[in-house]
Amino acid sequence: MASTGEVSARIGVVYTEWNELVTKQLLEGALDTLDSAGIESITVVQVPGSWEIPLTIKALLEKDCDGAVALGCILQGATHHAQQLASDVSGALMRLQLEVGKPISWGILTPEDLNQALDRAGLKMGNKGREAANSLLDMLQVLDQIRAE
Repeated sequence: MASTGEVSARIGVVYTEWNELVTKQLLEGALDTLDSAGIESITVVQVPGSWEIPLTIKALLEKDCDGAVALGCILQGATHHAQQLASDVSGALMRLQLEVGKPISWGILTPEDLNQALDRAGLKMGNKGREAANSLLDMLQVLDQIRAE
């Protein structure tokens, strides 16, 4: 489903300082998409790394945001650390959105290397930040429709 029309919502966008070369591009794509959709209330928060994303989004959703976009880049390495981190963060975000009943979109890249990350941040494979923002807008519309029935 592609986002159509304007959505009136308060959106939180959390992005990481870690791998900022990539995450800044993801952020630009997400903000451009939200701006194009007419979202006027956007709270942007930078956190040190992906580990800090779930707690930060929880605070935003509990405060006043209707949904959130999580943006980060977990580069794979020679150890299993990246896989464990990605699994823990994705599980925490899934539990959080079910707990609070508000959508959180996944814009956290888990590429093999920096070149793959840059490709997914806008060079060759679209901008995954833009895709995550569109996904959030779609989910806000879906939930609004369900709640209106």
